[in-house]
Amino acid sequence: MTQDVLALIPARGGSKSVPRKNLLPVAGRPLIAYSILHAQNCPSITRVIVSTDDDEIAEVARAHGAEVPFKRPAEAATDTATDFQVFQHALRWLRDEQSYSPELVVHLRPTGPVRERALMERAVELMLATPEADALRSVGTAEQTPYKMWRLEGARLKPLLELPGYPEAHSMPRQKLPTAYWQNGYIDIVRPRTILELESMTGRVVLPFVVEGKIHELDYVDQIPALEDAVKAWLAGEPPRSPEPGRHPS
Repeated sequence: MTQDVLALIPARGGSKSVPRKNLLPVAGRPLIAYSILHAQNCPSITRVIVSTDDDEIAEVARAHGAEVPFKRPAEAATDTATDFQVFQHALRWLRDEQSYSPELVVHLRPTGPVRERALMERAVELMLATPEADALRSVGTAEQTPYKMWRLEGARLKPLLELPGYPEAHSMPRQKLPTAYWQNGYIDIVRPRTILELESMTGRVVLPFVVEGKIHELDYVDQIPALEDAVKAWLAGEPPRSPEPGRHPS
């Protein structure tokens, strides 16, 4: 029996770093079109919805095959709005207005136009095969270890993190410190119960999905040329290769 897997693409109209970036033309298509295409190409995804507060984004999303069944409320579309607000609104609306509740929700950020279908499918399959998992996060090895970072407390420095069993971890060789991972936004997956019942984007049991290598994302204007090149390579059937894609950390 096929299980419902929803791809939810959050795309608000406001953006300060790159104005109207979700509609920015990249290699002949608006940026948001690529995340819609990724979802459409993933065999396990059964429905694609864009959550937006913007009429033009909604029109473009529909033109590229996504549903836009509701308009995101203003309070969930501010600079400080959280992913949780967006997902909670979407899932409540779908439950209350359409009696629809998917098994999984795949979070695809529209700022990432390069994703490999095989990796996406592997992530969905991993979540479907692990019913006890509340969420899955794609991560990559952190370039800088957080155990060597500091914070200011008044006029003094304090370690950002304490590591049990590692006194003065900030002064130890990096090789002796635990590997740290940063969430890279390539693909995240969450169960509706995690959001609606646990009121969390991750819950208690979070699966790692390690995707190494360059993650192409648009946050600043100076990233546009490299993003264009990456998208053109992807469209040509040559997506950037990731060493040990989708592996679990040992």
